Amino acid sequence: MGRCLTHQGAGRAAAMLALGWVLCAPNPAAWAQAGTEFGFPTVPLKALPEPLRVAYKDTKPEMNDRSRCAAAFDPSGDVEKMTLKCSVYIRMAAEGARRAMTDCEEKGQELRIKAPCRVVQE
Repeated sequence: MGRCLTHQGAGRAAAMLALGWVLCAPNPAAWAQAGTEFGFPTVPLKALPEPLRVAYKDTKPEMNDRSRCAAAFDPSGDVEKMTLKCSVYIRMAAEGARRAMTDCEEKGQELRIKAPCRVVQE
């Protein structure tokens, strides 16, 4: 069964924001360089805003080679307009990507994130 993680679950990310860390909007060129995985668009881990990178790295120890995460965020850097959904305990990578994307798209609609969800690649 998949497990989902949002930016609200990342304690360190919230602490960094509370300390006044500035979010950097990703470079649009990073989006253009992204490819596809199982038919879904991808985004490099380094192109994610810091709170999402921290949340991904916090989840990474639980992930296996079939686990996948999907992220969506507005380029404005608004933390309330970011989501990261991960499918951790999964048997097939394609199913993990599909579930992560589905969960991400649902949360993206809820948060009214304009940017599309993308599968995170290291």
